[in-house]
Amino acid sequence: MADITAPANEVTGVFFLSLSGLIMSDKPDFAEIETFDKTKLKKTETREKNPLPTKETIEQEKQSESTA
Repeated sequence: MADITAPANEVTGVFFLSLSGLIMSDKPDFAEIETFDKTKLKKTETREKNPLPTKETIEQEKQSESTA
């Protein structure tokens, strides 16, 4: 429950982000990309989580739908 004794102009639990220190530009900053070391990356095996059905699977589903 809110503290009703707090002054009316005081907002509790809200944070404000100051953007005054940021520099906005149309061009991206590539400085970190240029110094990135790819050799420090770990090797991973990529697996598809949701593979597309094969042509045979699609045909089987079509046949089961037509008989139902």
